[in-house]
Amino acid sequence: MRDRLILLPGWGLGISPLEPLTAALQGLDEHLYVEIEPLPELDSSDVQEWLDDLDERIPQDVWLGGWSLGGMLASELAARRGERCCGLLTLASNPSFVAHEHWPSAMPGETFDAFLGGCQSDPRLTLKRFSLLCAQGAQEPRGLSRLMLGGAPNTNPETLLAGLGLLAQLDTREALQAFRGPQLHLFAGQDGLVPAEAAGALFALLPDIEIGLIEQASHAFLLEDPHGVAGAIQAFLHECGDD
Repeated sequence: MRDRLILLPGWGLGISPLEPLTAALQGLDEHLYVEIEPLPELDSSDVQEWLDDLDERIPQDVWLGGWSLGGMLASELAARRGERCCGLLTLASNPSFVAHEHWPSAMPGETFDAFLGGCQSDPRLTLKRFSLLCAQGAQEPRGLSRLMLGGAPNTNPETLLAGLGLLAQLDTREALQAFRGPQLHLFAGQDGLVPAEAAGALFALLPDIEIGLIEQASHAFLLEDPHGVAGAIQAFLHECGDD
């Protein structure tokens, strides 16, 4: 099923931010079937439980992709599947969302801890703050933030906290190194959640994969410019198909 791409959404905002990109991709290639698979609704932060849930729902031998947390989970699932995954693409997805000694190009731990505390006390307000951070660096950040927040599902607080627990612990570097299929990782130059330096750090780690940096764009660049992002993805898929 090399003509099938499954996309996983990011934390908290549901599938709607990926819908314009899905439409743009299918408009570029009528033979490409693109589907958004919602993230698991679990109240556990056990990575293997999330991967088991996704592995059961997503067919084998497809392209895997995702935005932010969705890209991190797609990376882990691609490594788990190995040759049973056609390839991987991630959008604004840092190998480690929270900075640590071996990956400093990420969100500072104290910033993340404050975010986690906010979600425990007021999930809705935290989601609003998150949507503003996603839109930071966009041409019209407030409108983009409202668009994302308006399409967000009414997720229970336990699932939101479990997702943040995943973001705190996931480090996909080993998975990305282990997966031998084609990879494309797109980053944003004005990202308020994933530092642009992460693109260079990932290239230093894996110089043989495709990495792109969209300079004037926010974390939500897939919603800012779905046709431009779709064009980059389609070119990558066609290049892989020609190999």
